[in-house]
Amino acid sequence: METSRVIRIAAAVITDATGACLLVRKQGTTAFMQPGGKMEPGETSEQALVRELKEELSIQIAIADLTYLGHFSDHAVNEPGYVVEADVYRVQGVSSVTPAAEIAEIAWVNPTAPTTLRLAPLTQQQLLPLAAAF
Repeated sequence: METSRVIRIAAAVITDATGACLLVRKQGTTAFMQPGGKMEPGETSEQALVRELKEELSIQIAIADLTYLGHFSDHAVNEPGYVVEADVYRVQGVSSVTPAAEIAEIAWVNPTAPTTLRLAPLTQQQLLPLAAAF
């Protein structure tokens, strides 16, 4: 697979006290996915995730608050022909979320129950099942 067809991101699996998982939908899109985003030049995935969570959801966390869950990949939902490769981290203790920047909508979903929301492949196939194990 050629690297120009790969989108590298950092993503967060955020669950609340009930086990519900936070998903976001970006403006101009229809699918929900984990919060996070692309790394800027020179940024680590941890630095990118801390920045993205602050910009997109007004979540203030430190790198020490992240628990690495692994590297995952799947088809990119918003960029046909691309694959998304994600460094995924668990974030706990989030008490307040405010959609900002390009986030149009948030949803808390039960990772073990069916949903009518349109989900990104990475979220549906890999990250919600992972969140269900917490």
